[in-house]
Amino acid sequence: MNAPFAPQLPASLWAATATPAVKTPALAEDKQVDVAIVGAGYTGLVTALRLAEAGVSVCVLDTGEPGWGASGRNGGQVIPGLKFDPDQLLAKFGPARAEAMIEAAGSAADEVFALIRQYGIECDATRKGWIQPACSTTAMKTIEQRAAQWQRRGVKVELLDRGAVSQRIGTEHYLGGWVDPRAGSLHPLSYARGLAKAAVGQGAMIHGHSRVTGLQPQRSGWLLSTAQGFKVSAQRVLLATDGYTDDLWPGLRQTVVAANSFIIATRPLPPAIRKTILPGGEVCSDSRRLLLYFKQDAQGRLLLGGRGPFSEPSRQRDWAHLERSLGALFPQVADVPVEYRWSGRVALTQSFLPHVHDPAPGLSVLLGYNGRGIALSTALGKHLAAKLSGATQDFPFPAMPLRRIPFHALQRLYLAAGISYYRVLDALF
Repeated sequence: MNAPFAPQLPASLWAATATPAVKTPALAEDKQVDVAIVGAGYTGLVTALRLAEAGVSVCVLDTGEPGWGASGRNGGQVIPGLKFDPDQLLAKFGPARAEAMIEAAGSAADEVFALIRQYGIECDATRKGWIQPACSTTAMKTIEQRAAQWQRRGVKVELLDRGAVSQRIGTEHYLGGWVDPRAGSLHPLSYARGLAKAAVGQGAMIHGHSRVTGLQPQRSGWLLSTAQGFKVSAQRVLLATDGYTDDLWPGLRQTVVAANSFIIATRPLPPAIRKTILPGGEVCSDSRRLLLYFKQDAQGRLLLGGRGPFSEPSRQRDWAHLERSLGALFPQVADVPVEYRWSGRVALTQSFLPHVHDPAPGLSVLLGYNGRGIALSTALGKHLAAKLSGATQDFPFPAMPLRRIPFHALQRLYLAAGISYYRVLDALF
């Protein structure tokens, strides 16, 4: 029998500083469970944890280790909400459906920090808020409307003028902004490992380095086959592979665009400089079309991320666009070397909303967080576990049929063209 394929974590700040991982050995025998989950990112881990809490037998399988994908590579920003504001959701879906979506998304960060407290997850979690600054007067008007909508819903938002946003962030690049106090920060890989440890402690079975190569319906549910030749029988299956979705289920990969998000991290900032950049401990992502996001980690490193080339990076200069942005935003860090560079895939949907699919009886799919994966996956994983366990049939987001993105095979070309086009617009406005 061939040795199992064991992809390693990319060399990143998170891989270098994460808490130790719980043992999740490769599947080495056939198993039978109530629910099988493909993907050990936040969605799969939270769903498994909540199912195990309810006494449901659950097995999670992943090509790598828990957190190997986007869950261990993202920027560590816990931001509630969606790309759409509440009033937009109401107009699009009507009050009955929209209110459930608004509540689930708006309270998503609460779910993250409650889960961290419940299981004592060590992941450098802080909750100091999210600043979204405006790059243009048009963006500032949108931010003012967004802040007003959440304020009407009881969120204690704060609007910032140019002087205030410059002081709170540490750059004069922006015209103003708003602060959402519900948001926060964490170490993303440590959070994933903490979820895995909690799930195993509740009785969930998690097997890394166990790529699922076959998914077949059978009389009493589903049969999953791994690359090593072992099988898992399950009454229900969840596919939770997000930006790393393959062709396990026909057409699923073509429903999202897997875009690369690139991140750089400096060495720990000198104390005097550290006090000048986000001194209040907030996280930040701006309002440009190709947004930049940044924060300090627990050791005072400055992280900055954004979109990059569609292809996987192979040379240091593939991150040059972020290093230029870092210097433009924060000239005070010009003499602080960049210590880490890495990337990960973000699943983008045409609707800019998470996609929920039930393509066959007993088979569920949840993916497509469009850059808001930490909070949304944690919240929706809880809801999905309740549905899979039979506790409820309700789910905040509507299930939809699989719809392949037209000309998906050309996604590299049109995404690259779109990135270039938006970079020009961001420069102009």
